[in-house]
Amino acid sequence: MSTTAIPAVTSGGTPVLILKEGSSQAKGKEAQRNNIQAAKLISEIVRSSIGPRGMDKMLVDSLGDVTITNDGATMLKEIDVQHPAAKMLVEVSKATDNEVGDGTTSAVILAGALLEKAEELIDKGVHPTVIVEGYNKAAKKAIEVLEEIAEQVGPTNKEWLVKIARTSMQTKLVSREAQDLAELVVGAAVQVSEKRGEEYKVDLANIKVEKKPGGSLKDTTLIKGFVLDKEVVHSGMPKRVEGAKIALVNTAFEIEKTEFDAKLNISDPSMMKKFLDEETKMLKDMADKVSAIGANVLICQKGIDDIAQHYLAKAGVLAVRRVKESDMTNLAKATGARVANNFDDLSEKDLGNAQLVEERKVEQDKWIFIEGAKNPKAVTILIRGGTQRIVDEAERSLHDALMVTKDVIEKPAIVAGGGAPEAEMAGEILKWTEKLSGREQLAAQKFAEALETIPIALATNAGLDPIDTMVEIRAKHAEGGKWFGVEAKESKVKDMYKEQVIEPLAVKEQIIRSATEAANMILRIDDVIASGKSKGPSGPPGGGAGGMGGMGGGDFE
Repeated sequence: MSTTAIPAVTSGGTPVLILKEGSSQAKGKEAQRNNIQAAKLISEIVRSSIGPRGMDKMLVDSLGDVTITNDGATMLKEIDVQHPAAKMLVEVSKATDNEVGDGTTSAVILAGALLEKAEELIDKGVHPTVIVEGYNKAAKKAIEVLEEIAEQVGPTNKEWLVKIARTSMQTKLVSREAQDLAELVVGAAVQVSEKRGEEYKVDLANIKVEKKPGGSLKDTTLIKGFVLDKEVVHSGMPKRVEGAKIALVNTAFEIEKTEFDAKLNISDPSMMKKFLDEETKMLKDMADKVSAIGANVLICQKGIDDIAQHYLAKAGVLAVRRVKESDMTNLAKATGARVANNFDDLSEKDLGNAQLVEERKVEQDKWIFIEGAKNPKAVTILIRGGTQRIVDEAERSLHDALMVTKDVIEKPAIVAGGGAPEAEMAGEILKWTEKLSGREQLAAQKFAEALETIPIALATNAGLDPIDTMVEIRAKHAEGGKWFGVEAKESKVKDMYKEQVIEPLAVKEQIIRSATEAANMILRIDDVIASGKSKGPSGPPGGGAGGMGGMGGGDFE
């Protein structure tokens, strides 16, 4: 980082001081090369983790907390990236993760490959704008090819959905339990899906994922109902209620304090007793109201007074207090109850149903399990695993699996995995480039080459020779075998559709769109101006030459 102010020179040759001291500027080829190198380095980090034979990364943050993961988005989120161009690739992985949930590693690898190929063209004197144009046309063509080769499936066809969820988890730490977990994931997603017109919608907020170390991944369960990490408020209450009628209340089960200061002058003890008796009576009335409408489980968002606990226990009501608002909403969806705002308008119609409400010990904690709701629109997946790290990674894997299942329910089209669609797109784009004229043709050809880095990375991670593998895949695709890709488990080139390695079309489209947009954005930059790090408060207003702040902080050489 240079520490002298940079003089800008007018066309007449007069030097003008524009940037403040400590700023740096990289221009033209140097700026582009610097940005491309940074982006390539980011894609190198994640490349070794793609596919079933990909490796995991151990990330240690500044506090010493350890994360072990195979998830591209998690890796890049945990790494503290400084370089502004590298940050763009981190954003690509974040956007892909939020939008479709899977394919984050592929998106970053593809963006890195597009930049690497563009660098070759820039060195040959092709203007970046021409490359951007070529890439945009090639990306559009790639998505057309994808839509042509994609297979349509039924949005609620569980068999296909399980294959998709399983493929997503084959590349993760949970791959050995992938089949069992895939069935849980699909059961949960289908349960909360809603039909709107001809289409289905899935709100993943209705699937609560709870995790608890202990047991093994095999002990992970789907609960058609809800799990609350709370315990029963009073030891005298039942710990298990069958045929539960559940009242949900979001007001305090206590005598509310007045909003203004009130003073009571008590002249003899009987008045004091009268006052306390009245309080007790009010709490008893509230408890009686709950049992009068037939509720045997009470779930309260606020506190429950000790006296009220006593009366509820006597009435044989299982009560839980201080439940989160989001959990209350989901409980209403899970049990069919209505959340009541006060006790006066609580009626039998507001009660929800479940076959069983029970307090169970999970490791050291006591949790409430609400099971067997008739048609719950909210469910819980309880993840178990040997250690906290395993449970955390299992949660990330399940998130990806839930997202891809949601993608297919909402857009029921699929392609095979194993780099097969990328190889097919590359072949089709190469044929199509023959119709293009000018230098854009070169960029579109490089786009096709970049797509092939996905099967190449899969082959490399599986211990195959990347060149031989690519030659074999191209030959199979030329013969019309559009689903041939890298079967990493057996280290062979196989028909991935027959191998049941299936991915959502939505994920592949998102990868191409986001990778192309990020690569194009980086390619169009020919000047990087970074203001120096601020050193405390600046001088008086109007003094000094105005700096160009906010353009990426500090050193990123």
